[in-house]
Amino acid sequence: MKKFILSLIALLALTSLLPAQEVQTDSVKTEDSHALTRKELHKQKVARRNLHYNILGGPSYTPDFGAVLGGSALLTFRMNPSDTTQQRSVVPMALAFMFNGGINLFSKPQLFFKGDRFRIFGKFSYKNTQENFYGLGYTTNRDYVRSDTTSQYRYSGIQVNPWFLFRLGESNFFAGPQIDINYDHLTDPAKGLVNEPTYRAAGGTDKGYKQLSSGIGFLLTYDSRDVPANAYTGLYLDVRGMAYSKIIGSDQNFYRLEIDYRQYKPLGNRKVLAWTVQTKNVFGNVPLTQYALTGTPFDLRGYYMGQYRDYSSHVVLAEYRQMINTDQSNWFKRVLHRLGFVAWTGCGFMGPTMGKIEGVLPNYGVGLRIEVQPRMNVRLDLGKNTVNNQTLFYFNMTEAF
Repeated sequence: MKKFILSLIALLALTSLLPAQEVQTDSVKTEDSHALTRKELHKQKVARRNLHYNILGGPSYTPDFGAVLGGSALLTFRMNPSDTTQQRSVVPMALAFMFNGGINLFSKPQLFFKGDRFRIFGKFSYKNTQENFYGLGYTTNRDYVRSDTTSQYRYSGIQVNPWFLFRLGESNFFAGPQIDINYDHLTDPAKGLVNEPTYRAAGGTDKGYKQLSSGIGFLLTYDSRDVPANAYTGLYLDVRGMAYSKIIGSDQNFYRLEIDYRQYKPLGNRKVLAWTVQTKNVFGNVPLTQYALTGTPFDLRGYYMGQYRDYSSHVVLAEYRQMINTDQSNWFKRVLHRLGFVAWTGCGFMGPTMGKIEGVLPNYGVGLRIEVQPRMNVRLDLGKNTVNNQTLFYFNMTEAF
């Protein structure tokens, strides 16, 4: 009940903060023609504005950090404001202050340059939070008890992971390099965690664990999505490899291979069936914090972040998305037009190698969508972990995939 109340408060705060200038209103008859003129002028001014933004905030709840006081921002703009055909760049940001102490700052920008001939995407984060480590491998992860005496530690870390994509000719293929720098510092490990075999083998002590991972890699991407942040149609295929090496400052030598396939099929006006198949694999002397995770806020919602980890992780997921279509003839229908829902089901697979599966992680859930800008949604998801019989709530900007 506490989680539901916090979520409801967050939802009410969110809807009250939706900017009125983004709502598409029909002309209405009024005796105050001067006020109507001011409204029309304001609408025209907003339409000409290049930068559109939404800032949402209030108390909320996250599955990994509990009760938080946080805010989310969504910025969209064109790198060349005069080119109205150019894809709008998207910068979602989230900031959360934990009531039990800590801060989490996260962003996944998508920047489009020169008529979409060049892109900069990436992940950037800073965290100083309480987190949990559940060991390595399906059986250990499934049975490891989550508590402040068994799994918890204090985490402080930063990730800088930009990737640079160049369009190949006139095709939908992109290629380019990426950089990944991670600094992870674990302190105050729980008594039970100090003696966990994987933690000890990685060099963890009762004082904590510290790791710098720096790598360079290459991406090859095919992308025919109409709007990458919230696609209604198209296909996305991404193949990337990373090498982390002591030569470029990494504490350990290890490697990462990831393949991400997504496809979107329209089923009507603002109705979409989306599906994805993903595989993440690591090799070599892998640090404690760099194993492949099964279950994140961007795929199998319902599993704690990092609850299941191994050398290989695979996900198959399908999601139905539908926004509510109304004629917007009054304020209620205009509000209703901004709302939508999703339902998904899928499964995760994990194991010590790409070809060896030791664990299966079924998943399903439902979600609410609130359109804060055209084709840009806030998502509230409720996901089910059937292995541990837990249900987790998520609050994020843009779609999961």
